[in-house]
Amino acid sequence: MTESLFTHILDRSLEWLSTSGLRMVMITIVMAVLLAVLKRAMGRFRRLYEGTLPNTAQVKRADTLTHVVGDVARVLVLAVGGMMLLSEVGVDLGPLLAAAGLGGLAIGFGGQSLVKDVISGFFILLEDSIRVGDVVEVAEVSGVVEEVKLRTITLRDLSGNVHIVPNGVIDKVKNMTKLYSFYLFEVGIAYREDVDEVMELLKSIAEEVRADPEFKDDILEPLEMLGVDQFADSAVIIKCRIKTQPIKQWRVGREMNRRIKKTFDAKGIEIPFPHQTIYWGEPKQGPPPSVYVAGLSSSDTTSLKS
Repeated sequence: MTESLFTHILDRSLEWLSTSGLRMVMITIVMAVLLAVLKRAMGRFRRLYEGTLPNTAQVKRADTLTHVVGDVARVLVLAVGGMMLLSEVGVDLGPLLAAAGLGGLAIGFGGQSLVKDVISGFFILLEDSIRVGDVVEVAEVSGVVEEVKLRTITLRDLSGNVHIVPNGVIDKVKNMTKLYSFYLFEVGIAYREDVDEVMELLKSIAEEVRADPEFKDDILEPLEMLGVDQFADSAVIIKCRIKTQPIKQWRVGREMNRRIKKTFDAKGIEIPFPHQTIYWGEPKQGPPPSVYVAGLSSSDTTSLKS
């Protein structure tokens, strides 16, 4: 009896090992191979995004991307392999999958903003639209990017305030320091001035700044003169721009504005400001009415009447 029971168990074990057991061993081996290949592929993926001369921001970006892609792929491999192993040992996966589906649906509804943040952050990192050190405007907030994470972006504005912006609320990005920058000048001069003379003067001022050792490395190209842009109420507006290294446009622009003001003052070129001309009107009969101005003597008031 004991011998027949032992034989029966041995036969069943051999049968299981030759069918389900063998499949489980194969599934386990395939899972291990896939995880090893995935780990190696993520290493190559990270090196691809780091580039030949990686900086700190590129390394962080590559690490974030590879961790996300690697984690998702590992979870997928383990989930599929686990379900196949459970199926081989006779576990009914129908109720388990239904429960997992309902649970995932509930989590999706409850954390949809979090999921949106993560997905948006992944594509921001993948497309390299924002880097650490860029000056950007997102979600009506502008500042220097201090950190780019999968869920949030951290900005510091000019006043030193830190803004943490969820990636899910970013519908557009204005990057002011991508590859290069421009500083745009809108110089207003009086209508009496010769616009050609002023435009040549602006070009010469820009060349002086380019020749300055303190600024020459920041400026990429000579001043681009766009010409007379508009006739405003009190001034003729001349528009031009200068191409600079990223994030250097404001430094160069402030120096240009300083030199423009000093040069215009020295050459007597008027930079007008809004003003109004007061017309007292002329009566049909008799002299114009008296005007009282505080602080003026009677003789000054008399001169105003005349």
